[in-house]
Amino acid sequence: ATTTNFQSSDFQPVAQPPDFRPEVTVSPHDGLRFWQFMIAGSIAGCVEHMAMFPVDTVKTHMQALGSCPIKSVGVHQALRSILKSEGVPGLYRGIGAMGLGAGPAHAVYFSVYEVCKKYFSGGDPNNSAAHAVSGVFATVASDAVFTPMDMVKQRLQLGNNATYRGVLDCVRRVLKEEGFGAFYASYRTTVVMNAPFTAVHFATYEAAKRGLIEISPESASDERVIVHATAGALAGASAAVVTTPLDVVKTQLQCQGVCGCDRFKSSSISDVIKTIVKKDGYKGLMRGWIPRMFFHAPAAAICWSTYEAAKTCVTDIGRYGGKVSGSHSGGGGLE
Repeated sequence: ATTTNFQSSDFQPVAQPPDFRPEVTVSPHDGLRFWQFMIAGSIAGCVEHMAMFPVDTVKTHMQALGSCPIKSVGVHQALRSILKSEGVPGLYRGIGAMGLGAGPAHAVYFSVYEVCKKYFSGGDPNNSAAHAVSGVFATVASDAVFTPMDMVKQRLQLGNNATYRGVLDCVRRVLKEEGFGAFYASYRTTVVMNAPFTAVHFATYEAAKRGLIEISPESASDERVIVHATAGALAGASAAVVTTPLDVVKTQLQCQGVCGCDRFKSSSISDVIKTIVKKDGYKGLMRGWIPRMFFHAPAAAICWSTYEAAKTCVTDIGRYGGKVSGSHSGGGGLE
């Protein structure tokens, strides 16, 4: 109140430093740009799939009816048969194809999800419907990138060195013997499977994350890695069990003609389901649900926690490098 006594025309305003910003401008959603979401998603996808690849190999063998050398549907028998025929390296056959496909596919997946969630949520971070719809858009886009390499990966998982010598040999022979369409034979099934998978996954993840944070809001920032991992595991397990029948259909379409697997005249989901039920009964539609759940629960935990950590890392690099204005939301997750 006394400052009016010191007003004088001799006083001049002090110029602010060049880097002073009275209003913090925050770049697109969560403090990151589109390409930064792509980097974070790519890192998360590679870490997730590489870490859980042996479990995925067991699941593929269990789901491929008539595949060799697997004759039993049990996890223990499938694992023992793979180790007996090829040893530990057999659990990692096809990991090169996974590496080529997982990075770009997850880059598309997470960046599309973030952009769509910002658009559909209308500023409401608790909009579960927006999370689910955004997940569907993300999976349609990412599956277009990942499906060809996923097909190569599954064929390599089933075959031995006599079947395909590697990723390039598999790609070359499929193009020569079956044509380009073989790489996308399962695309429709994959989208039909992943759309509900992703809807359940993202909706469960966001809801579980909010619930866990509300349990202990005062320590949510300190425990954000545990929150993301736990919510991701619950989401991955739930979505995996629900969509196992369509995953069996996808495996059949991608592995047809390899190691005795049936060939199909069309990629019709109903035709493949009829064949599976005829050969193995309705229980055949749930083949591999245990390793699938064991894959997706820890994989989702790894993926979400890695993704959030990568976002924080990219944000810090950008901030200290002067490339990102404003500050990161600090463990707020995908909101």
